[in-house]
Amino acid sequence: MFDVGFSELMVIAVVALIVIGPERLPRVARTLGHLFGRLQRYVNDVKADINREIELEELRKFRSTVEDAARGFESTVQSEMTKTEGELNSLAQIEDPATAPSPAAPPAALAPDSSPPPGEAAGEPQGVAPSQKTPA
Repeated sequence: MFDVGFSELMVIAVVALIVIGPERLPRVARTLGHLFGRLQRYVNDVKADINREIELEELRKFRSTVEDAARGFESTVQSEMTKTEGELNSLAQIEDPATAPSPAAPPAALAPDSSPPPGEAAGEPQGVAPSQKTPA
């Protein structure tokens, strides 16, 4: 970072020894070491925060991409549903019983007899006749 070689470090150490003195030099070196450690921890924390923000931004972009894809899929499904509903409505109008010819009435011989069978009293309940279904 600063491009300081071994010879430059030796010059700095000799100047520090002359300026600070041999008695206080170990205490100053220890203090500088603690400050340098704090500085490194602070720089690492800042790097971690920046990386977290970058990852968060990437997640936001990914989220918006997924939401856009979901909206596109939803609109496609809605348009297909609307199209299918329209087709079904048009088919229902074609097969509408009001416009379609009514099925032929069953002949009288095949019509269910409403009179009670012989041997049954008129007051007794009769069985329920099955309903006839028309083909759709």
